[in-house]
Amino acid sequence: MSDTGRLRAGLWPRTRRVVFGGSTSEAVRSELRLNTSVDLAHVTMLAEREMLDRATAGALLREIRELRDEDFASLLDRPVPRGLYLMYEDALISRLGEEVGGALHTARSRNDMKATTTAMRLRGEVLDLLDELARLRAVLLARARAHSRTVMPVYTHFQPAMPITYGYYLLGVALALGRECDAVVHASDELRRCPLGAGSVAGSDLDIDPARTSTLLGFDSPPLHALDTIASRDTVLRTLSSLCGAAVLLSRLATDLQLWSTSEFGFLHFPDRLVGGSSAMPQKRNAFLLEHVKAGAGTVIGAWTAAASMTKSTPFTNTIEVGTEAVGTAWPALASVRDTVLLSQVLVSGAQPAPPAMSQRARSGFVTATAMANQLVLTGVPFRKAHRAVGTSVRKAIDQGADELSHVEVPGSTPAAAPRVEDSVRDHRYGGGPGAFADAFTSARDDLSRHAAWRRDWRARIKAAEAELASAVERVMGAGSAHVS
Repeated sequence: MSDTGRLRAGLWPRTRRVVFGGSTSEAVRSELRLNTSVDLAHVTMLAEREMLDRATAGALLREIRELRDEDFASLLDRPVPRGLYLMYEDALISRLGEEVGGALHTARSRNDMKATTTAMRLRGEVLDLLDELARLRAVLLARARAHSRTVMPVYTHFQPAMPITYGYYLLGVALALGRECDAVVHASDELRRCPLGAGSVAGSDLDIDPARTSTLLGFDSPPLHALDTIASRDTVLRTLSSLCGAAVLLSRLATDLQLWSTSEFGFLHFPDRLVGGSSAMPQKRNAFLLEHVKAGAGTVIGAWTAAASMTKSTPFTNTIEVGTEAVGTAWPALASVRDTVLLSQVLVSGAQPAPPAMSQRARSGFVTATAMANQLVLTGVPFRKAHRAVGTSVRKAIDQGADELSHVEVPGSTPAAAPRVEDSVRDHRYGGGPGAFADAFTSARDDLSRHAAWRRDWRARIKAAEAELASAVERVMGAGSAHVS
């Protein structure tokens, strides 16, 4: 339908393709599933408020249910002159007549509908992504516990610094990833408020019940301020921003794993299923999947940058730049982050440490030097003097071709003996060192359980809302049938 009353013609075909795209059938179905969920809740609310008679409401609900049952097959070949939703609404009008089909859009706008379906899609994607992040955190914790005694050096400025364990390293990444998940959870809080009812930009003068549609669609509350609801997509921006943090963290993890898997380090080995060969060099075993993880951060950073740039300097009201174009950058970015997380799961679980190489490098890297200086401190030597004495001993050992210190002497004090790296790891139990592994592990595990409960509760609310919506639709349809008879 091109004639809208004021407009007598629609967009030409090429322009339509640019604006509305040539969606795949699955993309069309996915969007219509969300749209029709909103329609079922909206029509039910209108009927309950007696703003639609039960016969009209029942006819609409039955037609919408039939389209959903057929998975919208009869709509896939219809032209889309003014967007997918209006194509679908025109189909309802052609089947039911304007008196019935034309009543569907009472007391709402494409603006609050689009905001609502965006929120519903985003909450589903966020919950699914948090599931995968939780699985990755669980893998990190499992591997951390398994290798809590696998000694290795930790590096600063790419030089061996202190003795830790491989498990301690992975536990640190798990804790950091937990904070990134906290950020995603916080960013998604506003997804609990339903935009439906905000209308075009200023609510409605009709006596609707936005709280009812909010409940039926699995939200906690209706719009608080219509203009803010329609103008803002800050939840999308915050979600992308929080996912930038997670992706950046995983890129750093991937950098370390790739470096440690080189022949120069030899700390890690990846099985054949996680490496690739070379088209020209038959000896190569390239841990190339890690490069995909590192690059993945760029996609979500770029998406946030693009969305923020599109939003910048737009009027604080409904705009295509914000509601359509900026939001559109989020979906491929979310898919990219998901792929990055899935790759990280198999890479962390599949990486096989080489304890002898790790331990040897810890011993030969003078990583217990600080512990030796601290031994001197305990005998009354000022730390800076002890630091200089140990540093001098390290330089002399290197000059003599040695790679370990046996002891350090400072006149007037007891000599400091080089501790075993395993003992040094155990003794670093203050300030969150590797000797306090158990406390940090318990905290990370408890945090993982807390996030699981949060996701479980939110999903239960959405599932309960779906059941309530189905029951409410049946009641309205039944009342409509009785009214017709």
